[in-house]
Amino acid sequence: MTPKELVAHWVERFNSGDAAGLAELYHADAVNHQVTQEAITGRDNIRAMFEREFAAAEMVCIVEAIHDAGEVVALEWRDPLGLRGCGFFTIRDERIAFQRGYWDKLSFLRMHGLPIE
Repeated sequence: MTPKELVAHWVERFNSGDAAGLAELYHADAVNHQVTQEAITGRDNIRAMFEREFAAAEMVCIVEAIHDAGEVVALEWRDPLGLRGCGFFTIRDERIAFQRGYWDKLSFLRMHGLPIE
């Protein structure tokens, strides 16, 4: 699977709310750093993060573009409520080694009626 295909597969699992399936796409020692919060290290911790997030809000990733630059893939996305963001995935050996996401957390919390931290 190419890095771009892996990110497209990530989107499918994200949109189905499959935390365990998403976690399978990461290296055991992967890092997921959504810049609005602390970095999460390790596949099990990443799975737990997705479980918490899917339980808190209905999230949908609508792909605007997937840009392939070798082992780094950029995902531009939006959601049905109008939130936009982008994610960068570093892929090694057909698994995600590092992910960084940029999005407006305050807008997300307000859109979903969640408490502002």
